[in-house]
Amino acid sequence: MTDSCRGADGMKIDRHGQAKILSQEEIQLLFNQGLQSSRDRALFGICLYCCCRINEACTLSVKDVYSKGRVRPELLIRKGNTKGKLATRSIPVIEDLRGLLKAYRHPEAGYLFPGRWGKGHINSDSAARILREAFERVGIEGGSTHSFRRTGLTQLSNAGIPLRVIQEISGHNNLEQLQKYLEVTHEQVRGAVAALSMLSHEGGSIDGEYVGKYAYDDLNPNPLSTDV
Repeated sequence: MTDSCRGADGMKIDRHGQAKILSQEEIQLLFNQGLQSSRDRALFGICLYCCCRINEACTLSVKDVYSKGRVRPELLIRKGNTKGKLATRSIPVIEDLRGLLKAYRHPEAGYLFPGRWGKGHINSDSAARILREAFERVGIEGGSTHSFRRTGLTQLSNAGIPLRVIQEISGHNNLEQLQKYLEVTHEQVRGAVAALSMLSHEGGSIDGEYVGKYAYDDLNPNPLSTDV
């Protein structure tokens, strides 16, 4: 595989240069068997349930996530740690993520995920290596650190959440950038095109009334009639 077919973290990406979308089965497999520590599950749980970039998760401080030893109702991704330094984002912490954060024995202060020897924060390249090993451990191919963000945003879109609301979560500068993230499946396209059947040119009539192509010849137009 050429370098052009790999993501920034050295892992494979799918067609069109987009990170792999993870299935629910793959997510469960990864968090239950692939990731080996509560720290790693907390780190990548934030990436998934906050739809954030890996560097945004790596640079979180303890006070961005915990208050007086308890998980905050909302997680803060500060402006200075975002791509383009556009704005601080406040992301509600859902119960799935809260459980992962409660299980993590975090530092009392400083960076939430310290680097080696306790200096600075964990490097995004180190996080990518940990994830790559986890994927290999459970036999998932093509995933990357960016898969969590794209998977989460696509799930929100499929759930019918308005793009403007999703943008508040993702932190994208504009909707055009956001839309590039969202995966459209073949099944969705097929379902959309199937809706065009309502415009069908085929049709017929019963007693002179147009009924469309789905009329059934054996239907009794007068169901209350007692004639035999």
